[in-house]
Amino acid sequence: MKLFNSKANKSEEFKPNHDNEVHMYVCGPTVYNEAHIGNARPIIVFDTLRRLFEAHGMNVVFASNYTDVDDKIIQKAIDEGVDEKTITARYIDAYEKVRSSLNTRELTYAPKVTDTMDAIIAFIRQLEEKGFAYNVDGNVYFRVTKVDNYGEISKQNIDDLIVGARIDEETEKENPLDFALWKKTLQGIQWDSPWGKGRPGWHTECVVMINDRFHGMIDIHGGGMDLKFPHHDNEVAQSKALFGHGIANTWMHNGMLNIDGEKMSKSLGNVMLAREVIAKIGGNATRWMMLQAHYRAPLNINDESIAQAQTELAKVEAVLKQTEIKAQLAGFTLEETPDQPRMDAFFAQMDDDLNTPNGFMELFETMKQLNQALRNKTPDVKTVASLYQALRTMLEVFGIVIPPTLLTEEDLADYAAWNQAKADKDFAKADAIRTKLADQGKL
Repeated sequence: MKLFNSKANKSEEFKPNHDNEVHMYVCGPTVYNEAHIGNARPIIVFDTLRRLFEAHGMNVVFASNYTDVDDKIIQKAIDEGVDEKTITARYIDAYEKVRSSLNTRELTYAPKVTDTMDAIIAFIRQLEEKGFAYNVDGNVYFRVTKVDNYGEISKQNIDDLIVGARIDEETEKENPLDFALWKKTLQGIQWDSPWGKGRPGWHTECVVMINDRFHGMIDIHGGGMDLKFPHHDNEVAQSKALFGHGIANTWMHNGMLNIDGEKMSKSLGNVMLAREVIAKIGGNATRWMMLQAHYRAPLNINDESIAQAQTELAKVEAVLKQTEIKAQLAGFTLEETPDQPRMDAFFAQMDDDLNTPNGFMELFETMKQLNQALRNKTPDVKTVASLYQALRTMLEVFGIVIPPTLLTEEDLADYAAWNQAKADKDFAKADAIRTKLADQGKL
């Protein structure tokens, strides 16, 4: 398998640190609001990557965090007259419902910042003791110039960054690029620390949560393109300072999302909540739409992309149903090893940096071959079953969940009566039975 490594800026052969096991961390949301449809993209992308690894027989240890302390959370709690935990519990629950409705597999770990506070404070203290951090009146900053190759994930030039940062330089910093590890907090939720009451900086939290769960280098660190700088660059700087490594071997970033060709923003009034999109078109169609574009490319959501996803999904549902009904009526099983040439072709595309658009092309070819096999007057049962299982396996990797169509004894009796009515040329009866089967989704 090859994956594009943002750090190396090229595709590389993926080799996990542990035999047959992948350690993966994806930056999660700051829970002060509901998930918008852009938040759903990394959920779907990295769940699909996980499914691909698991389809190859690998175990995946997958962590994604919740940032449950932040200035926006504090402000929202103040505005509503409640404590911060009320806010974060509400939106973590909403986010979990979105994850579930998108058919995602359960995370191995879903750490929260507030549950990791002792480790975060200890981490910052060690950075300070080693000279990588300094305290200014209760605010603790990281010395960016103390680490080599700062900006290696985003490929930013440090001299250019310094020039840009001087525009709004904070005078208490030694260097305008230095970033906060601990913030003195005058209102809202606070923790006691060696530097006084306050809360941690965002860039420190993920580093500590990763080390707390994985205790060393991980295989993959993921997130959106917008996190490369400063978040991921700052994560790497801290990890190199204290642990002597850059957190992950492979850094993966999904592209941004547009609505009708424009960036989604509150000012444009085009923010789409994930739960509303899923409620409208379903989790399967939402996943399908999101995976139509390569994960590193921008994704544009519009009526056309939604309609395409729905149309293509309906075609797959139809061929699965047709196969399942024919098998039950003819009395043969669909249990069979997935067609190997079809699976090889599919994995060849998916293993090339999670190329889902090309993976879909192989799925369509499999669907085409299955349709052809079904059209034979005397279908080859083994061929039908193996192509069916190949199609089901591909859908499993994409996270598309389509329950099988099961015929009851009554359904089987209706089919027999329908065929008899057609043989008897009792078209009124035949049409009535056909309508009944169609209404029940059994046709």
